[in-house]
Amino acid sequence: MSTPYPFTALVGQDDLRLALLLNAVSPAVGGVLVRGEKGTAKSTAVRALSALIPEVEVVAGCRFSCAPGAPDPACPDGPHETGSGTSRAARMVELPVGASEDRLVGALDIERALAEGVKAFEPGLLADAHRGILYVDEVNLLHDHLVDLLLDAAAMGASYVEREGVSVRHAARFLLVGTMNPEEGELRPQLLDRFGLTVEVAASREPDQRVEVVKRRLAYDDDPEGFAGKWEQEESAVRARIVAARDLLPSVRLGDAALRQIAATCAAFEVDGMRADIVMARTATALAAWAGRTDVLAEDVRQAALLALPHRRRRNPFDAPGLDEDKLDDTLEEFGGQDEEPDPDGDGDGGGDGPGGGGGQPPQDAPEGSGPDTGGDQAADIPAQGEPAESGEQKAPAGGGEQAAARAGEPFRTKMLSVPGLGEGAAGRRSRARTEHGRTTGARRPRDALTKLHLAATVQAAAPHQRARGRSGPGLVVRRDDLRQATREGREGNLVLFVVDASGSMAARQRMSAVKGAVLSLLLDAYQRRDKVGLVTFRGSSADVALPPTSSVDAAAVRLESLPTGGRTPLSAGLLKAHDVLRVERLRDPARRPLVVVVTDGRATGGPEPVALAGRAARLLAAEGTASVVVDCESGPVRLGLAGQLAGELGGTAVTLDELRADSIAGLVKEVRQTQGLQSSSRRAA
Repeated sequence: MSTPYPFTALVGQDDLRLALLLNAVSPAVGGVLVRGEKGTAKSTAVRALSALIPEVEVVAGCRFSCAPGAPDPACPDGPHETGSGTSRAARMVELPVGASEDRLVGALDIERALAEGVKAFEPGLLADAHRGILYVDEVNLLHDHLVDLLLDAAAMGASYVEREGVSVRHAARFLLVGTMNPEEGELRPQLLDRFGLTVEVAASREPDQRVEVVKRRLAYDDDPEGFAGKWEQEESAVRARIVAARDLLPSVRLGDAALRQIAATCAAFEVDGMRADIVMARTATALAAWAGRTDVLAEDVRQAALLALPHRRRRNPFDAPGLDEDKLDDTLEEFGGQDEEPDPDGDGDGGGDGPGGGGGQPPQDAPEGSGPDTGGDQAADIPAQGEPAESGEQKAPAGGGEQAAARAGEPFRTKMLSVPGLGEGAAGRRSRARTEHGRTTGARRPRDALTKLHLAATVQAAAPHQRARGRSGPGLVVRRDDLRQATREGREGNLVLFVVDASGSMAARQRMSAVKGAVLSLLLDAYQRRDKVGLVTFRGSSADVALPPTSSVDAAAVRLESLPTGGRTPLSAGLLKAHDVLRVERLRDPARRPLVVVVTDGRATGGPEPVALAGRAARLLAAEGTASVVVDCESGPVRLGLAGQLAGELGGTAVTLDELRADSIAGLVKEVRQTQGLQSSSRRAA
């Protein structure tokens, strides 16, 4: 086993280290979500934490880590007698993003269960992580069915495996730690709320601190064991401090004044539910214990709010997590109280060794003032390409010059657009697909390991052979060849590629605002349906890939917000650029089917024969069976219907901005499917 990087050797990242240590002191805090750009030691810090967690007492030979003093009465390896056990290091179990359901929750031997009635169970990662750490790197890319299982286990503290009437239950209480890069997409709100604390990390911009990071990393890579040995004294000190804080934790008093501050803060920031209040209370208590105090101070409540509330303030996936610290200070001051006992030392730090009396920071010897800025709005760092006018309709200039970016209109709920046919792509919520989850549609012989048993088909396959197999008792004699895998139909996520007209004909301020609002609404829909999204824009004389296909819909929203308009309308260039993007994506992810959403008024100008070129480009996409929808942005009393003609060339459907609203169109999905079906039939006939 390789030597992990020492936790105390990490440079900077004070909030990250503090959040991890607070969970080591009090696992009831509920885990940590670490958000940040790549290369910021997120995974290194999490893996280093495992060496600091105190050892756990377990029943000897129990695969489910039962505690000797209070074994789980329902443990599959039980029953266990209460008594002494053995000590071992707390485990840190990593959940791969592409893990199967059986790998996470465990698997039953279906053949033995049917033939012998025996619950032969192979534990999964949830059992391994019990009383330890479950770490999910790139947690935002975790498949929905695994997220559902994690939510269930985190809520109930147990894992249930149900297979055709055979069930197994075991305890699964673990510290959930996830790391993610927000550029690759956001988490589902339900899973986001399950993380007790969240931390934003970024690389330091201080040269001295960056130099120190490089020095330590190079020294570790050259001699991991020697480097770890140099930090063993610091590691032992932190390990002892965690043990001391755990022992002190039951004695920490959370007074009424602190509780009022916690409740007032959660109410002031309008967080949903009561979990935030509970997490803040536990975090503030852990902060006091970490500082060696038995009373929770206002500084503890403030630090707890900064760690527990930012990710619970999000109202949609485009909101950057964050907290108004001035508002926080005003709330704490307004609802502050004095029911805490006085500091026994009279020095204002409550007897702890942390700076500021607010729980303190983990020890480290990096240069002073070199901590990274971790609390800002990342989207705010992206410069806008011009500001919109205050209000009113603006006309495009006669020369077709560039106009400042218009703000997006208010988003709305859209009708679902889907790709016709039956796919086999990544699990999602848009188009029909063969998946591991969903309604059962049939049975087949398993190609690999059996995951979903089709009981009726299995019995039917085994029944004719019972006499030949010498069946003499009530049990069914089942062989491997009899087993049948259930085939299921669910939903898949698609690649939704937006092709947006940003030319001068779209430059009227109110129109572009409405167009951006419509695209923003479709992006929200794509986020909810677990799609990948991409953004192609065209204006002037060319088309650009404003955002390559990604799972981060908020990145697309940022690019959309700063999109200027002006110039001619190279419609063919936009369609050809979309064709190039799809060609590359088919090589990267051939199972994910695309849906092209063209947002335009249908006009084509610039260059020789622009209309004919646009028609040929559209027919190229249609010939490859690409599903498409044209959002018609034409307005005014006189309409040319060019977007409808473009939709016909694409073999898709045209809808107006008004019809795109969920309460305005009926049967859009049916029309898209029918149109695509007719086009497919025509191509096959040809």
